[in-house]
Amino acid sequence: MIIAVDGPAASGKGTIARALADHYGLPCLDTGLLYRAVGLSVLKASGDPDLEADALAACDFQDTVLSDPSLRTEAVGSLASRVSIHPTVREALIQRQRDFAAQPGGAILDGRDIATVIVPDADAKIFVTASVHVRAQRRYDDGIAHGGHPDMDSLIADIQARDTRDMSRDHAPLRVADGADLLDTSNLTIDAAVQQAIALVDAQLERRRKA
Repeated sequence: MIIAVDGPAASGKGTIARALADHYGLPCLDTGLLYRAVGLSVLKASGDPDLEADALAACDFQDTVLSDPSLRTEAVGSLASRVSIHPTVREALIQRQRDFAAQPGGAILDGRDIATVIVPDADAKIFVTASVHVRAQRRYDDGIAHGGHPDMDSLIADIQARDTRDMSRDHAPLRVADGADLLDTSNLTIDAAVQQAIALVDAQLERRRKA
């Protein structure tokens, strides 16, 4: 069983994907970490994330990079959005993601092109979204919780810029895949969002079973 969870930054897709993984007993991959790893590797190599050659060279990273706590920072998240617009970078990371999805028993993957490019034949597809201001507030609250001093205006601007890059890129743009259910988490608690996600997945699996 393969479940694809897509959506923009701070929509809640990662939290929902992990909860689905617990519920169905499946391994889960946050594919955004792969692009964050590329962005971080470019930074460490003093390269330019906007140069495709520099970004592509950084794709040959070791899996140990995926456990680096700095991958979760806003700065690296922004770098990930910049390197992900390069078609050759996306092509270089496709097989890693498909190999994860193809493991025995299935898997859950979350990202921005899972249901459209990586596993378009996934058994269940969810597109998780939320308003820009709600997503910025989540980033703000997370920053405060970790002892930071985030600026709300900067967070809103960053999210809007990332949305624009993700949705307007020529290769694998962020969009709702055919057959995907839309889940807006703007006014939902985490528990409510997870329960709705489970209900949507169960309904999709049931429809496939009857088809």
